[in-house]
Amino acid sequence: MGKKEMIAMLLAGGQGSRLGVLTSDVAKPAVAFGGKYRIIDFPLSNCINSGIDTVGVLTQYQPLRLNTHIGIGIPWDLDRNDGGVQVLPPYEKSDGSEWYTGTANAIYQNIKYMEGYDPDYVLILSGDHIYKMDYEAMLDQHKQNRAAVTIAAMPVPMEEASRFGIVVTDDNGQITEFEEKPAKPKSNLASMGIYIFSWPVLRDALITLKDQSNCDFGKHIIPHCYNNGERIFAYEFNGYWKDVGTLGSYWEANMELIDLIPEFNLYEEFWKIYTKQNRIEPQYISNEASVKKSITGAGNEIYGKIENSVLGAGVIVEEGASVVDSIIMKNVVIKKGAHIEKAIIAEDCVIGEKTKVGVGESAESKLNPKVYAFDLAVIGENSVIPDNVTIGKNTAIRGTTTKDDYPGGELKSGGYIIKEGEES
Repeated sequence: MGKKEMIAMLLAGGQGSRLGVLTSDVAKPAVAFGGKYRIIDFPLSNCINSGIDTVGVLTQYQPLRLNTHIGIGIPWDLDRNDGGVQVLPPYEKSDGSEWYTGTANAIYQNIKYMEGYDPDYVLILSGDHIYKMDYEAMLDQHKQNRAAVTIAAMPVPMEEASRFGIVVTDDNGQITEFEEKPAKPKSNLASMGIYIFSWPVLRDALITLKDQSNCDFGKHIIPHCYNNGERIFAYEFNGYWKDVGTLGSYWEANMELIDLIPEFNLYEEFWKIYTKQNRIEPQYISNEASVKKSITGAGNEIYGKIENSVLGAGVIVEEGASVVDSIIMKNVVIKKGAHIEKAIIAEDCVIGEKTKVGVGESAESKLNPKVYAFDLAVIGENSVIPDNVTIGKNTAIRGTTTKDDYPGGELKSGGYIIKEGEES
């Protein structure tokens, strides 16, 4: 393999437990976003747009969908003989399988992969943020500073700073102090979990800390480099960046795409977001249909009313049905006269005739109030909802449900129905 100046290691193992039933069967980076993308398309596209042609994708939880989506990397122009994209699952050790225990442990297990390219620099990324960033500009600054490590950081409002890992810098941008979720933050620069390491420094730190349990970049590797007196700098990023880690932020980020002048523009010519396109049929919108301020995917058939919503490909909305303020993923069928409001419906679901989703008074979730909040109704993939039932807010449904699951024809706000398998 040829020598590479910089390779990227993309951590895509996360289960994303705060996305509830959306990630019961699929890793968070593979969750659909914006009608036709998956979350991982953003860092992958950033790589190819930044001139990085070698990306190792570290998977762990439910990797199947991710593997199928990435394939050999053709949509991102990452199907290379030398480099390209490679999916790196955890190694099976003879004494049972060795799961990645922390972010840095995952990278350490793939040290041979990195050594094969003998890079000067290694870029560490995570697979669950929506943003556009030129990693080349960050590398230029890393070189100018003769840095061992550069950490991408973004300014956050001072009153929110205590929710983040905060870096304190001197006038040259060199980091003098780290504060993990400080009660009284000394700065408002939050670490984005995006790092450039000079390879010898990273390699040495990984080997030194290889027996550290749950070895993590923020908690162990960076402090180790810092204590060794390495030069660590912050790279300030001021673009759009969204952590879609909760159902609320995931819903908001999708909704922001349909604003007239989107804060995050998917349509820029010079910085395209690439994805694997399965469906290419045109969409059909009937004479009776009405579509306002929405994104709707290929192969859709719309006979009802859509407003302020994001629809994936292959969605069917039958006569008299309405979808408002909602995210509908691909191949969902919404039957005649159904009404969907402020809901997230995952792939391959069927919503029965005249059924109402996301209506009524709000109530706290009985399943998990931290996850199922924001007044959203959330339906996991492959679920079936019968005709003529009413589903409230802060609800969760997963599986094939029947009339019997809805006493009095209703799932009240805060309620949940989780079929087959364990609760999520």
